[in-house]
Amino acid sequence: MSVYTPLQLEEVQQFTRAYGLNVVDLVPIQGGIQNTNYFIICEDQKQYVLTVFENETEQSAGELVPVLQQLAQHGVPVAAPLAHSGKAIHYIVGKPAQVAPRVWGEHPEITNVAQVKEIATAQAKLHVALLDFPLTRSHSRGHAYWTNIGQMLQKEEMSAQDAALFDQVYGVFEQYQAKYPNRVKGWVHSDLFRDNTLFEGDTLTGILDFFELNFDELLFDIAITINEFCTQYPEVSLDQIRVDAYLQAYQRVRTMSDDELACLDVYLAMCACRFWLLRLNVARLNRLEGRGGSDVFQKDPTQMREMLFNRLARLNIEPTHA
Repeated sequence: MSVYTPLQLEEVQQFTRAYGLNVVDLVPIQGGIQNTNYFIICEDQKQYVLTVFENETEQSAGELVPVLQQLAQHGVPVAAPLAHSGKAIHYIVGKPAQVAPRVWGEHPEITNVAQVKEIATAQAKLHVALLDFPLTRSHSRGHAYWTNIGQMLQKEEMSAQDAALFDQVYGVFEQYQAKYPNRVKGWVHSDLFRDNTLFEGDTLTGILDFFELNFDELLFDIAITINEFCTQYPEVSLDQIRVDAYLQAYQRVRTMSDDELACLDVYLAMCACRFWLLRLNVARLNRLEGRGGSDVFQKDPTQMREMLFNRLARLNIEPTHA
């Protein structure tokens, strides 16, 4: 949650007045890479999160409001945005923005088995709640999107060795997709990293940042979360005890198909590849647009590349060298 749009207190006070909020302070939030976020503190000491959408229209940003309402009704801990004048999305400095209650808790630095079970249960509830949810997204960053991004990066940014690695991963992935076709699709979070969750102790208090929500295979979402919550950092190897705990807790809510389970390791590799591509692309865009400084948080692509090597090793695959 980097700060791409600097805001003054007076601008935020004027924007939030229509919500009935009397803001006395704002604090920029560091961490993510898509939108600008601030904590806003009110005179009564209540706190909210102001999100400025950097690459969304009012329509696309507003698509998530009924999703959050649906999830809350199904016991998933989320913060639905506030509304005034009949809608939740309004403009500040020419960009769509929203205000949502702040959810209290901390991002887990090192996850334990109890926390892994919590996130697995919540993610399964999310998948079930949104399985047949009537929603149209004005954009999608699913597998096809990342394939296109990867092909562009392969031509413009990657070394010959990395380009060969990209081709290898996609080749293995397509073989597994053809062999194990019974994989469920639905609406998925797509970005369920530790910094998009809040815990108080071992209790999950909030899932954040649904802006990457798209219609895709549930297994992508599962693999993203396992990679994040069950990895031993900094060596990026998986802790099988946490993986097993995740799968047991998830399947108490939603049973995975045999084909999904057979494909899991290759999806773990593909999701490591996806976030390697994401971080490469963010670095490319920041460079092209001249964005930098302490208010712009950029995650290291190398970590995800190393994770990809590790996940290929679980499949007994030696990375290709050009």
